[in-house]
Amino acid sequence: MSDLSLEFLRVVEQAAIACAQTMGQGDGHKSDRAAVEAMRQTLDTVPIDGTIVIGEGERDEAPMLYIGEKVGAGSHRGASADLPKVDIAVDPLEGTNLCATGAANALAVLAASERGGLLHAPDLYMEKLVVGPHAKHAVSLDAPVADNLRAVAKSLERDVEDLVVIVLDRPRHESLVQQIRATGARIRLISDGDLSAGIAAAVVGSGVHAVMGIGGAPEGVLTAAAMRCLNGEIFARLVVSKPQHEDRCRAMGITDFTRVYTSTELASGSTLVFAATGVTDGTLMRGVRFFGDGIRTSSLVMQTDPPRVRFIDTIHIEQSGMVRVRF
Repeated sequence: MSDLSLEFLRVVEQAAIACAQTMGQGDGHKSDRAAVEAMRQTLDTVPIDGTIVIGEGERDEAPMLYIGEKVGAGSHRGASADLPKVDIAVDPLEGTNLCATGAANALAVLAASERGGLLHAPDLYMEKLVVGPHAKHAVSLDAPVADNLRAVAKSLERDVEDLVVIVLDRPRHESLVQQIRATGARIRLISDGDLSAGIAAAVVGSGVHAVMGIGGAPEGVLTAAAMRCLNGEIFARLVVSKPQHEDRCRAMGITDFTRVYTSTELASGSTLVFAATGVTDGTLMRGVRFFGDGIRTSSLVMQTDPPRVRFIDTIHIEQSGMVRVRF
């Protein structure tokens, strides 16, 4: 699996390049479609017998790589004993609206593990608390907001007033925002992209110290894979409020609707690879840049075996002759 990390890098790079060409055009479906088609096409060149276990699109009726879809070179000639069996979670365009409007922190994202290493999460909402390595043993999803923020501050040897907490800007978070502000902590409200926020929370020096609130469950599994690589933590619980939600959970093999999951339960694989490429400029990566001689991408590739985190800057040369490297 670790030998495939650069193959998965190629997948997210191509997805990011494709949807970046639609950046700022105001058509989220067009951006999603471009990312999905490029990701699917590139995945089918990777030497794996792959299965999509987390896909995107059902909730917003976007094109999607659907759950159960077979991908990889093995999908063209049937399951092959000489190809590794890999489960894949994808978000071809994390932050559809961010790309459509040209806003920051849109990403193309993929996580992969050996078969059975990623939770088959239904496309529901999920309560989330994401923190970095120093605070992961000090917080609880069920603890009061103020207690969690004091614990994060203590673990970082900071004052609560020094903390920056990211929250999705949604009406459902009105009470949460009030509770955070009451502690004196600072809030960064974002319109989309809680996955990129979660990654930032686990990277020292990013200026982000926690992510709180309710977001998508598929993004929660992807965040968990990133946390496994970064030694951070996500605490998460599915929001199951309707009989239909229970049915969808049972269809995925989930029967405990109140369970609090951690990263090792959402992404339990012993060999995990996480890859993301910036579509628009963000906290950790720059967006796709087009110039006369080619295309430049900024990516993050991580794995658990061996433990490794790589920031990769790539120039994709589109024509022969002298290439002028642009910064």
